Amino acid sequence: MTNKIDSYDHVLLAAIQDDARLSQSELGERANLSTAAVNRRLKQLAKDGVIERYTANINPKSLGYGLTIVAEVKAESERADLLDEMREGFRACRQIQQCYYVTGDCDFVLIFLVQDMDQYVELTRRLFHGNNNVKAFKTLVVMDRVKAGMHVPVDKSGERS
Repeated sequence: MTNKIDSYDHVLLAAIQDDARLSQSELGERANLSTAAVNRRLKQLAKDGVIERYTANINPKSLGYGLTIVAEVKAESERADLLDEMREGFRACRQIQQCYYVTGDCDFVLIFLVQDMDQYVELTRRLFHGNNNVKAFKTLVVMDRVKAGMHVPVDKSGERS
């Protein structure tokens, strides 16, 4: 990031994170900025990588994805090229919503959205059983989606340097 994020940016980020469809004039009213200033700031925040993209949150069940699975994956080898290959395979899978390379008892934690257990079994065959670098995996079936989201806490009161 090249610029410091100030209290105006905090207001803008909190607002667009809650509703990315807000007009720039509405954002300007909330942040006490002109529409032109809002436009410049949003462009800079995107250029700096603070804003990664604008998206819509869709209820997975409405499109037939009624099952959320958390999988812990252990790698056989931690050679960088083999881990990179695993990352790319996970990144390419549309049913994997989130992928984390972690420390601890496993190497990756994956969050899947699948239509049913049959679809997940097919994915395990392709992603885990078909990969010689997967030593083991553990499946956790989500019983209730208590909280799901990617909102980043925005401290509106202070500045971050």
